Amino acid sequence: MSVPTAALESSICAPLPVLGQNVTVPLVTGGEVTYAALDYAASAPALQRVWDDVAAYAPYYGSVHRGAGYLSQLSTDLFENSRRTVAEFLGCRADDQVVFTRSTTDSLNLLAAAIPADCQVFVYETEHHASLLPWRDAQVTYLNAPRTPAQAVESLERALADRDPYGPALVCVTGASNVTGELWPVKELAAAAHAHGARIVLDAAQLAPHHPVDIAELDVDWVAFSGHKLYAPFGSGVLAGRADWLQAAEPYLAGGGASRKVARRADGGVDVDWHTTAARHEAGSPNVIGVYSIASACKALTEAGFEGLVAREQELVGRVREGLAEVPEVQVLSLFGDDAPRVGVISFVVRGWNSSHFAAALSAEYGIGVRDGLFCAHPLVRTLLGSDPQDPGECGAPDAEPGERSLNAIRVSFGAGTPDEHIDRFLRAVSELVREGARWNYRTEDGRCVPDRGEAAQVRDTF
Repeated sequence: MSVPTAALESSICAPLPVLGQNVTVPLVTGGEVTYAALDYAASAPALQRVWDDVAAYAPYYGSVHRGAGYLSQLSTDLFENSRRTVAEFLGCRADDQVVFTRSTTDSLNLLAAAIPADCQVFVYETEHHASLLPWRDAQVTYLNAPRTPAQAVESLERALADRDPYGPALVCVTGASNVTGELWPVKELAAAAHAHGARIVLDAAQLAPHHPVDIAELDVDWVAFSGHKLYAPFGSGVLAGRADWLQAAEPYLAGGGASRKVARRADGGVDVDWHTTAARHEAGSPNVIGVYSIASACKALTEAGFEGLVAREQELVGRVREGLAEVPEVQVLSLFGDDAPRVGVISFVVRGWNSSHFAAALSAEYGIGVRDGLFCAHPLVRTLLGSDPQDPGECGAPDAEPGERSLNAIRVSFGAGTPDEHIDRFLRAVSELVREGARWNYRTEDGRCVPDRGEAAQVRDTF
């Protein structure tokens, strides 16, 4: 998959309004500054449009599917219309199902529980843990990190051709890396999977917020993503795609909503007739507001003009990469090379710096929020850094003191709501920190690098 040329040539959109744009935070060196949220890959700020839509609906909040009252009927319509909106946003086929979940992780665990008992799963070591770990009851083949998109396709074809016994198979792959931001050759991988009788699920957690995703065009079998990365509040996600495995599987959760009919048997047991629609895997009272917020985000991105959003983000990607390239001590992490197309997710290390220390200084001295660690993609980051699997490192910061070597990297990520000023401040801060060093002392506390506030630093209440 690559960034469409048409997108780059289209008119560039202005940043979309998001919550928190005017939030100020204290600097450890004194004063305040508007917070620069550059950790979109973890959780993107909610679009103002989404928040306004949710606020407008809130007084009409009601239970769905089983209520006779007006608010319940209105909420049911909103819930099911949201399902249709998401299906349209993803380019779903006529017989695809859209199942609402809690997150990408929840979606992939749902699918893992629905695959046939003899299914073989193929997954690259480069995946986020949400894609790497759910397949505990299956025979899993972990593929080594490819160094080119073509190598990714070739290694998958070899693995699928060599599988024994030949039976149902599932390939799980990301659309855009949560570590490097690089786009994967999803359409080519889907073609390879189908040519060898396998199915494919696309982890679109990092792709969907930055790039149009079309299930039919990519020819993938399922897509999973999270609302909180798509500019919606926490607590909602989507699994969309083919219905047959989902209909044949036991419900992901057993309870109300998943069942059509429950009756006692003469022997004292219970017979259950489960739904065959998406409701089969949506037991319990659903997160109506979370679902509506995802649909609102889908509409907002579409109406803003996704091609224009892509074009602007690619401009920001170019500026960040050019700015980091001017600092010799910075090493940007990449699987496919400098020319590989990517979304607004860039990870790097700085020679002579503990990554946690660097990220802490960006926050405390410049009001910039980035992420440091292994980004819940431990095997990938270890591969990119050339480390031994036994080297110390964890998803958060290590116990290394500031200045000591750490396995972790630093990740800057941005998207539809990022102002130019945040990018400029980030690049200036990186250059100044490398050139002049931190202006404050730091220490490790509970596994995180934090400012050593001492007597001179004043901390005010945030709320």
